[in-house]
Amino acid sequence: MYMKEEGKIWLATGDERVYLNPAMANRHGLIAGATGTGKTVTLKVIAESFSDMGVPVFLADIKGDLSGMCKPGAENKHIRRSIDTMHIENFDYTSYPVRFFDVYAKNGHPVRTTISDMGPELLARLLGLNETQSGVLRIIFRIADDKGLLLLDLKDLRSMVQYVGDNANEFKLTYGNVSSQSVGAIQRALLTLEDEGGDIFFGEPALDLVDWFDWDAEGRGVMNILECQELFQHPLLYSTFLLWMLSELYEMLPEAGDLDKPKIAFFFDEAHLLFNDAPKALLEKVEQVVRLIRSKGVSVWFISQNPSDIPESVLGQIGNRVQHALRAYTPNEQKNLRYAARSFRVNPKFDTETVLQELATGEALVSVLDEKGVPTVVERAGILPPRSSMNAVEPTDIQEAIFKSPLRDKYTEVADRESAYELLTAQHAQQQAAEEEAQKQLEEEKAELEEQKQMTELEKQRAKLEKEKEKLEAEREKLRQKAKSKSSYSSSGRKKQTVVEKTINSAANTIGREIGKNLIRGIFGTLKK
Repeated sequence: MYMKEEGKIWLATGDERVYLNPAMANRHGLIAGATGTGKTVTLKVIAESFSDMGVPVFLADIKGDLSGMCKPGAENKHIRRSIDTMHIENFDYTSYPVRFFDVYAKNGHPVRTTISDMGPELLARLLGLNETQSGVLRIIFRIADDKGLLLLDLKDLRSMVQYVGDNANEFKLTYGNVSSQSVGAIQRALLTLEDEGGDIFFGEPALDLVDWFDWDAEGRGVMNILECQELFQHPLLYSTFLLWMLSELYEMLPEAGDLDKPKIAFFFDEAHLLFNDAPKALLEKVEQVVRLIRSKGVSVWFISQNPSDIPESVLGQIGNRVQHALRAYTPNEQKNLRYAARSFRVNPKFDTETVLQELATGEALVSVLDEKGVPTVVERAGILPPRSSMNAVEPTDIQEAIFKSPLRDKYTEVADRESAYELLTAQHAQQQAAEEEAQKQLEEEKAELEEQKQMTELEKQRAKLEKEKEKLEAEREKLRQKAKSKSSYSSSGRKKQTVVEKTINSAANTIGREIGKNLIRGIFGTLKK
């Protein structure tokens, strides 16, 4: 609960009250503990306190119970016992300003991003690409940027991958080798993502994180809750989307220096998923974002079962820690228990490792940064109760909140601007039309050459037949002259043809007919062509 008179967040009570200094909240925090030990209650109490002091909050709701923050809490014996034992005065139940978001657009405003905004590093992780394939994906993004081709959704990326693959030789000298095997692997991974419904995650309007920075009429920061029950069924997608959101905050916010309170608090539930099987290059970037984002006024809280779930490079940057009970039934669990105990500044009043196994639900070991940035001695304390409802609200309540939200019209309608898919499709159509036109022209030229060839052959044949005809005519004339002097006349007075003369005449007539027939066949053949 935010205590105005103290200027701090009253977080828990043990032998003494434990306060979280808002000016040190951007040094980030960790809420750890076994299932059922009270991590969600701690998360809600801290988030409510941030909201009370005017700090907007982002929460990933994996189990659905954070939706109750839009409703006032209700009295029960556990809360009453906490109020009485911690001597909380003027405790009142209240609702908080909540806006719901949902990647699947069922229980919140749609959460979309563009392919370009997510970038090749996170997308490669989402697609499960190896190092070589990730390198090719970076080349594809670079070519798209250089050519001014927007990558908004999956069809844009598929078109771009195909375009680069088809023109790999052209890009090789400038960008590097693009193998057909890597292109094929990326295309297959995109198809798999699409089959899992991934096409709805990419497109416009993309989520504008500026919308998270809002307040109600009382000046309380808005609770931006991402409904993750369905999204969490795809752990890689869940962690990649939250990491994208965190990186977007880093990119959009200016340097802020030392502030008296954060600009926004970001709660990353099941944080171990962020680091599972993450390549070294990605882990280095996560570490860089976590280290630098605090100077921009962002308080990041990791929620996980054990501190060992968080890489030491990241854990070393976390100053505020709430550790709920841990179970140690196996050698590995005992090792994690010792690891968690050693991460606290020792309190001589108790043995940290022993107490970690004795903590009741709602109790925790707490260590925060004081006003000088020094970790306080670990305290065993009970966490304050939340003021909003602990139960999930009905779907109708969520739909009502969505309907009343000022963001409803902004994110409802899907947009599809001209981007890589449309431009490359048009370019391909133009190239195809040009190729068809060139092929048509080639066929016409080929037909014309064939026709000319046929005409030339026909002319040669005709000239040859003409020469043969002239030769026969000459022979015929010689025979006629010869026969004229020796011929006898028939009774009718006409000259009788000799056998030789008849033969010559017959041959000449045959040659004449052949010339005519060949000429006609040649002409009609050409016309038909």
